[in-house]
Amino acid sequence: MISAPLFAAALASAPTAPAPPVVANAAGEAMAELPDAGTASNTEIIIGTPDRYDRMTVPVTVEGEGPFRFMIDTGSQATVVTRGLSERLQLETVGTATVVGMASRVPVQLVELNGLEFAARVLDNITAPLLEAHHIGADGILGLDSLQDLRVMINFRDETIAVDNAKELGGNRGYEIVVRARRKLGRLIITDAVIDGVSTAVIIDTGAQGSIGNMALRRRLRGSDQGPSTATDVNGSAIKGNVAIAKSLRIQSVQLSNTAITFADSPAFDELGLGRRPALILGMNDLRGFDRVAIDFNSRQVLFDLPPQSYRGATPVRSTKATRLYSQAAQGG
Repeated sequence: MISAPLFAAALASAPTAPAPPVVANAAGEAMAELPDAGTASNTEIIIGTPDRYDRMTVPVTVEGEGPFRFMIDTGSQATVVTRGLSERLQLETVGTATVVGMASRVPVQLVELNGLEFAARVLDNITAPLLEAHHIGADGILGLDSLQDLRVMINFRDETIAVDNAKELGGNRGYEIVVRARRKLGRLIITDAVIDGVSTAVIIDTGAQGSIGNMALRRRLRGSDQGPSTATDVNGSAIKGNVAIAKSLRIQSVQLSNTAITFADSPAFDELGLGRRPALILGMNDLRGFDRVAIDFNSRQVLFDLPPQSYRGATPVRSTKATRLYSQAAQGG
């Protein structure tokens, strides 16, 4: 077995040749670095359904069968299938790998997936890790190997997801803020966010339910822990941490107030090179504070649209919604 440590998980091996490295994100979903997929020729709006973890799942078909519920996960590097779906489709095993979740390392099988269809796209030759449905909460995961060079736009008002190139999805019109991000292991990382005065790297992860901070961030923040928290990773192992409340999470001129963050000692941040600097994985609970969020992997941009009723003063407010901040000078103060 060949293994290679990557973000939140390490995974690589095959019977005759090294398999692409596969990793699992902070919520426990597995991912892999695979070749770029082609872009779609037509925009197709997919109606999203919140799953039992309050994340977004969409219907997909595999070689004409389905539809099956797959989660759109901007924090996953690989598309994943569950054991039950693999048995139903009689997928071929092509190797083994070690998935390193947030709390564990477990060997898993790799299967070959062809004819994966969603949003007017058909993908073949996908090497996918095989995981248990009750650990990921869906039939599978659409990871970055299925989303590269595209934009994923999530509309929380309508509970819809659109996947296409940026032009077909309206470009940057209507977004309150457009943030340039850097790429690391396929993910987009916002490097200039500020949490209660602490400069923090932020990873937008639609596969994570809640927000998870590293211990470097916890050491810099003031305030006491609110209590313990336990979650289950992709392998079914428990990861334990403590919850604290951040009064202000600012990304440029946009703010989220009173964000609950679970702090845990996880290898995920080390694999992204963020073990020693404050970093946060921003999950769906907090992304729902926005009306729309778009993650553009081609331009390396993350775009945010605020709710119409959002507060636009210079002072933080207690709200689960995102707010726009203006300086006193801009307001004529």
